Amino acid sequence: VKTIRMRKRTRYSLLLMLSLVAALSVAVWLRKTAPPEVARLLPESDAILYINVRPIRALTHFDRTPVTHDPDYQRFIDATGIVPERDLERAAFALHRMDNPNGPNGPVAYSEVFEGRFDGARLARYLGSIANSQEDYAGHTIYTIPIEGRQLRIGQLGYDTVAASNMPTTEQIHEMLDRYRAAASPFSGSSLLAARYHDVPLLSSAWGIGHVGLPFSERGHITVFGLELPLPEDTTFVASVRVGVGTLHLRVEQIAPSEADAARSSVALGSLVQLLQAIQPSIVAQSNKPDADAVRDFMGSLKVEQHKDRAVLTAAVPLQLLKKLTAPGNVAGQGAAGMDAAPADTAGH
Repeated sequence: VKTIRMRKRTRYSLLLMLSLVAALSVAVWLRKTAPPEVARLLPESDAILYINVRPIRALTHFDRTPVTHDPDYQRFIDATGIVPERDLERAAFALHRMDNPNGPNGPVAYSEVFEGRFDGARLARYLGSIANSQEDYAGHTIYTIPIEGRQLRIGQLGYDTVAASNMPTTEQIHEMLDRYRAAASPFSGSSLLAARYHDVPLLSSAWGIGHVGLPFSERGHITVFGLELPLPEDTTFVASVRVGVGTLHLRVEQIAPSEADAARSSVALGSLVQLLQAIQPSIVAQSNKPDADAVRDFMGSLKVEQHKDRAVLTAAVPLQLLKKLTAPGNVAGQGAAGMDAAPADTAGH
């Protein structure tokens, strides 16, 4: 009898241990496959952009190149001790379509979450010195800073996380603060994130979902460098960048209403790629040898395919071209991500 009882106890102990291991494995898997926290904190929006700066910084070393900042940007760095090209780790942006494209926000407003190495006390003093008002909400201070007819609201969520929004009302910044309290859940986040994040390729260092063409919309279409793409501004995309060996793998999927629409988009985009490849020699002729080789490799890698209801463009961005794109004069020296949300004017990102 005693032996039987010992066997039962051993069996129960093993079952309990296996149950705990299984629960822990599921929890780890959920955290690994969940959207990044900075993206889960964003409010409801028309599109989401995300970037993990660390692998790109490690690949290009753009933070090691000395750069001269404009005076306002340098004042921010001196006051806070934050050097974004060195200290920023992850960032996520929510794009909000504005009803009045001619208003102070233009066609798109932004909400943002930044994660990095921040001195919270110094940042709070700086924000307090330039804010025209402050609000206490959910245990956090929201600083409101006027910028060119807009109201930029900024709040520190944690010691390493900052949220901002230039939407006309406080709804979005409040929503981010509310989400921060529930951020431990891997299922938290906006409806767009829930609907589209599963389409983002695994191990992507940067990605965008939703109407990511909104910042480039003009006359109802997407315009890049003055070139009008054969796509309407409200096209739904899943775009991603994955770091490879000496290169970045770019993938842009247009989610079309039907397979026929995807076929038409594939033909139109394919024609555009052929045009770019046709003018490649003139671009290469104006570049130095390393840049010319990088441009040639990039142009040659461009490919458009159709997969059911999706038109898919893929390309490989060589390291030399990536370094040029992330050079201080193109990124860090101009403040933030170049977006009209203007955190560069205040929070320096």
